[in-house]
Amino acid sequence: MKVKHEPMRRCIGCMESKPKKECLRICRTPEGTLKLDPTGKLNGRGAYICRSMACFEKAAKGHKLNREFEMQVPESVYAELRTELERIMSASGGGNIE
Repeated sequence: MKVKHEPMRRCIGCMESKPKKECLRICRTPEGTLKLDPTGKLNGRGAYICRSMACFEKAAKGHKLNREFEMQVPESVYAELRTELERIMSASGGGNIE
């Protein structure tokens, strides 16, 4: 029997490859705004982070979203994403908030 392929994604915080379903997607929409995309289906360019605040903080500290999306990302956007990530993690029962 053939083994089903599981897509892997690299976290921009810790740079580890993990199964796609264990990661959260950050999407740059065609309008140029950044949003967390828990469904993974929003239209636009995406980057992935682990479901942990530690990985998000590493990505924010290193301004890795600037590099991934080839644009200047203001600190206010990082703050909005941080708030949204905390909301998603608390709604899912805590997840891996570290």
